[in-house]
Amino acid sequence: MQWLNAVIQGVLLGGLYALLAAGLSLMFGVMRIVNLAHGVLAVLAAYLGYVMVDSFDVPWFLAVLIVVPVMALIGYVLQWGLFNRALSKGGLAPLLVAFGLAVVLTQLLQEFFTADTRSIQIGSLGTNSIQISEDIYIGVFPIVTFVVGVLVIAGVQIFLNTAPLGRAMRAASDDPDTVKLMGIDNRQVYALSTALALATVGLAGMFIGMKTQFSPTYGDLVLIFAFEAVIIGGLGSLWGTLVGGIVLGVAQAVGNQINPAYGLLIGNLVFLAILAFRPQGLLPKAVTT
Repeated sequence: MQWLNAVIQGVLLGGLYALLAAGLSLMFGVMRIVNLAHGVLAVLAAYLGYVMVDSFDVPWFLAVLIVVPVMALIGYVLQWGLFNRALSKGGLAPLLVAFGLAVVLTQLLQEFFTADTRSIQIGSLGTNSIQISEDIYIGVFPIVTFVVGVLVIAGVQIFLNTAPLGRAMRAASDDPDTVKLMGIDNRQVYALSTALALATVGLAGMFIGMKTQFSPTYGDLVLIFAFEAVIIGGLGSLWGTLVGGIVLGVAQAVGNQINPAYGLLIGNLVFLAILAFRPQGLLPKAVTT
């Protein structure tokens, strides 16, 4: 039963990793940008939520509704102000810009919030659980996180496949030169794509802040988890991101069951094994399919 419980907890944790990695996968799928600032942007969202809940007594669910559009606006501005210009300079420039952005944001968060750890208080939601059997209890919050992660990935995928803007994003990813000839402004499409990606990052950051304690440097670990989930699932594949998140979550949970010190190690070993034997990922489909 203990092993079954570890697997269940790992699957639920995978929902959080998938939610976290969705924005990273989307940005790469549409613009081929590996956003190294992804982790610290999620932490920024967590701090925004923390300030609203702790300083202004905003209920956590209202804080989520505020943070998500704010992060979307930040994504739109960042794409117009930084990434669009970097894209015109070649493939390496966006990577360097994202790295510099991550360093600056981390230092700013450290300056404003110090190195102390914080968390977003969610009351009984963080402690309530459902008894499945005599030895297995499942937390309500992990279930909510998993369901939200699946719904977000499904919603983004449906949006890309059916909405006019989603089809424009797919077209800009496939053939940006032809899209220009059709009168579509790639820069606007890219800005809206990043806004959508950062909206998912904002949601993921809020759930991270509600699940665990975080600090300004926590973004490095968040980026690693997101990157591993994306690579395991397949670059640019949203459903692959869900699979990758679940694989990573189960690996970490089983590792923790063996020894609490082995959780991250086992997860990293699984990532390296998949990278070695199936570098294209488990579901190597483009975001456009």
